[in-house]
Amino acid sequence: MAQRGIREYDAKKLLAERLPDYADDFDYDGQIALVTPETDLEVVAIKNPWVKKKRLVVKPDQLFGKRGAHGLILLDASWDEAKGYIQENMGREVLVGSVVGTLNTFLIEPFVPHEREEEELYVAIKSEGDRDVIYFSTRGGVEIEANWDSVTEISVEVLARPEELHLGERLPAELGEGRKMVGRFVEGLYRLYRDLGFAYLEINPFVIADGKIVPLDLVARLDDAEAFWQRRSWRGIEFPEPFGRALTREEAYVKEIDSRTGASLKLTILNPRGRVWTMVAGGGASVIYADTICDLGFAGELANYGEYSGDPSTEDTYDYTKTILDLLTREKDLEGRPKCLLIGGGIANFTDVAKTFKGVVMALEDYKERLRETGVEIYVRRGGPNYEEGLWIMRKLGERLGVPIHVYGPETHMTRIVSMALGGE
Repeated sequence: MAQRGIREYDAKKLLAERLPDYADDFDYDGQIALVTPETDLEVVAIKNPWVKKKRLVVKPDQLFGKRGAHGLILLDASWDEAKGYIQENMGREVLVGSVVGTLNTFLIEPFVPHEREEEELYVAIKSEGDRDVIYFSTRGGVEIEANWDSVTEISVEVLARPEELHLGERLPAELGEGRKMVGRFVEGLYRLYRDLGFAYLEINPFVIADGKIVPLDLVARLDDAEAFWQRRSWRGIEFPEPFGRALTREEAYVKEIDSRTGASLKLTILNPRGRVWTMVAGGGASVIYADTICDLGFAGELANYGEYSGDPSTEDTYDYTKTILDLLTREKDLEGRPKCLLIGGGIANFTDVAKTFKGVVMALEDYKERLRETGVEIYVRRGGPNYEEGLWIMRKLGERLGVPIHVYGPETHMTRIVSMALGGE
């Protein structure tokens, strides 16, 4: 599975809407607003009248943590102060750890007064192989790592029935009168975690205010293998790029294709001037090819990372291939060496190799002049349904285009074409 981070805004909205189904006394109202460069702050105030009535918290919502430690949280602010803070920081470039990025998304929510050390609680859930692990502490907040000896760890087998876990009884007795309430909350949170396809969920901290549990800071990742089954529950949830990374035009185009197909099409550009380009069928195979290229000492020349899998249509494969070819053929190698395109993959289970190769062939034909001018050599290794026809099509194509295309089937080790292309075998 791939874990994909979501915004704190989306995660809290999901909790407000769905957690009452699992924890009857959870009454978090989900008062929260999101601000982007396109947001009109006056419209925010109209749609969320509470922003003018309550003290507020403002913080970036861009998939990075320790915002307080980086001085990026405004606490106990009026609406005018919140607006000023957002206007001052929107578009600001900041260093977070070793990553430089631009602030462009902010979250606004009510400020909850509390005594930090006495009232902040911590809960996290993550999946590990055949079990889930629940972490809980009465000493939540920014110092949780330093206080890790206070954390209770509860291991849950994936086939266990959540209602039989009695999680409340396994929480620290120091919770006192709040133990039952917090126990019901943690049990409901875990049931929601399992039912809605989470891979990681951390609330640090949450507090009990006016008899209600309120999540203050939240981090969540979803298992994208659940996307089909969770299409209704996840409706409207975005998967933003990691902080400090903006999609190129080509990456955004492939992402748009991927969003409208049942197949999987991914593209990340690592080095647009790189000499080694890949078009790999299968997520696992893409990792193996990238590792092999790096192991052979060509990490600095690896131009892209991605995959096409899940039996994409001829049209989608054509669009995906021409995007890579356009990038590949924009300029010759600076040292005059041939550029390499590795069209690889394992032995497919259900992808029709011949059908997907037809889309590849169409794109290669469109770019034949640029391929020759740029000095591109193509190495192909594939197996699976109709692979003989697919490889025959590729062999004939090389003869027709005058472009070196070296073709291999499942009799050749999957990554052997890497050493052939880069090692001169």
